[in-house]
Amino acid sequence: MDYKIVWSPEAIEDLQSIAEYIQRDSEFYARAVVIKILDVSRSIKDFPLIGRIVPELENESIRERFVYSYRLVYQIKTQRILIVAVIHGKRLFENIRERFEE
Repeated sequence: MDYKIVWSPEAIEDLQSIAEYIQRDSEFYARAVVIKILDVSRSIKDFPLIGRIVPELENESIRERFVYSYRLVYQIKTQRILIVAVIHGKRLFENIRERFEE
């Protein structure tokens, strides 16, 4: 099945915040992290089930891939994959529950 990758506005904000935070110390590493996250997000459409089921939600359609210390959280829909969040692995998941479409 051909999926379209779509980023939620919140996930885009997450990525921008990550880049800004890392950029304080190194523009090079900020760029490298963002590129890696984008590469992983693009690869999801080929194998969407490769990500693990998010343990906090236990929902087959909500999965995540790890990129460095970040969780790239996405929801598999019929024709698309929605990137819902990019959060640090130590951040509480409760803060992003409301981002998921029902």
